[in-house]
Amino acid sequence: MIRIMTILIVCVCLLTGCKDERFTSINEHQAFVASMNILAPSLTFYDKKGDLLATWSFDKAYTGATLIQHDRILLYGNQLKEADLYEISSGKKLATFETGSGTTNAYYASEEQMFFLTNSRTNSVISFDIHGNFVNELSLRNYPMSMVAQNGLLYVVNYKDTILSVISIADLELQAEWPIAKLSHGLVIVNDTLWLGGHGEGSNPNQTVDVLDLSTGQKIKEIETPLMPIGFAQSKDEIAVVSHGENELYVMDEHGHIKWHSEIGANPFAVTYFNNQIIVAGYDDQTLYVLEDGKIVQEIATEKGPFQLLVREDS
Repeated sequence: MIRIMTILIVCVCLLTGCKDERFTSINEHQAFVASMNILAPSLTFYDKKGDLLATWSFDKAYTGATLIQHDRILLYGNQLKEADLYEISSGKKLATFETGSGTTNAYYASEEQMFFLTNSRTNSVISFDIHGNFVNELSLRNYPMSMVAQNGLLYVVNYKDTILSVISIADLELQAEWPIAKLSHGLVIVNDTLWLGGHGEGSNPNQTVDVLDLSTGQKIKEIETPLMPIGFAQSKDEIAVVSHGENELYVMDEHGHIKWHSEIGANPFAVTYFNNQIIVAGYDDQTLYVLEDGKIVQEIATEKGPFQLLVREDS
């Protein structure tokens, strides 16, 4: 009898130990906006009405997340030595892979079905296939971070340097280096131009978005958006920019003409479009602001330190 009980206890322990870590699942057809919160690491998911769908609270110190295809989320952290890939529809962890500490950002290139991680300790960018398998690595300048891709090229801002790196996605080879301001951060491609924001340095905080020619890297013009424009979002021919130094949201057309601007949030870092609305994350007041036609129509309380916004539209 004692032997049978011992065997049963061992079996229960083995089954418990093998149980997969899972979070609340979200139907793969469910549209959402998710807030990546970094002071108490979590992801909070909201539907089109602003109702909470799920909260994923983490034991790991994740500092960022990015959507991979339609049903996966990649989570990483600057102090973590690995990144984790989760399936949204099951809440299940699919893979963990080594990155080394120092990860600053992740970007998914949908056309090539590859994702990229920048690292501030190795000063490099690493490419992975859709399953998280290592593909290639390229050394860059000081503290690579912001990324965007188009037409087979990856554009990487070296945050603590004065260089933007242009890289071929296919072979991860350096194609060009463009001069930029130090502490540049945040970028978006608008037609044949690249819009670049940043913090500025020391006693000279940045007050403009620099518009660069996408083929040459030459600065075409500056758009006045004081103070510290660092977050960008685009919807059709409209671009939203958050300037976290003055808690301002600017909305402009593709030519840089400002349609309207408004003070919003406390220390906003992130902005996105969702359900034909603009969402701004207030980092200090832990609030998501929903705007229509330049007016706040809803305020959603979220977890501590909302730093990124992820959007999945209807499938």
